[in-house]
Amino acid sequence: MKRKIFFASALAIIIATVFVLPRYTKYHLPVTISQKPKEKETEYARIKLKAAVLKKYCLANDYSTQFGFIADMRQHSGLKRFFVYDFAKDSIVASGLVAHGSCNSAYLKTAKFSNSAGCGCSSKGKYKVGYTYKGRFGKAFKLYGLENSNNNAFGRNIVLHAYDCVPDEATYPQPICNSLGCAMVSYRFLETLSGYIGKTDAAIVLWVIE
Repeated sequence: MKRKIFFASALAIIIATVFVLPRYTKYHLPVTISQKPKEKETEYARIKLKAAVLKKYCLANDYSTQFGFIADMRQHSGLKRFFVYDFAKDSIVASGLVAHGSCNSAYLKTAKFSNSAGCGCSSKGKYKVGYTYKGRFGKAFKLYGLENSNNNAFGRNIVLHAYDCVPDEATYPQPICNSLGCAMVSYRFLETLSGYIGKTDAAIVLWVIE
């Protein structure tokens, strides 16, 4: 009798391991999903092309030709979509998460854009990264909009700053928090960006794209 119970228990464990547990793991346990290799390659190629355009702009307008910042708001907010590009090495040297504006909604999963005062949205276009100051959330950098799509940035108090709702590591497929239009990053990544900003004589340009 004991032997029958033992074999029945063993069979139940095998069935659960082979058939039940994999399905439970797949559909019920939290799983962190990252970008597929092909998607990463596509994004890298896209940023590389944008960086070539940005470098020409910086050369023509006396901005830093050492580093450029590119924030690809087309990407999911749970992915590292803020890139530091080294023009000399022609490569991405750092990346981090960045929040987009909520457009004054309860929550906005996908970025929308506006340049209107009080809109709470992100604005596309190139920004000059200006002087640093101590703001409401600590260290921050003033941003000057350089295009018609973002030329109200300074007046709207759109800045580069950190906030503790932005994590250091990717959260995809979960999105991250919204800002009120600012380029909002984690505190650790802001320190990384500060290091690059401090290395250049000319101002760095941040390009917000979609």
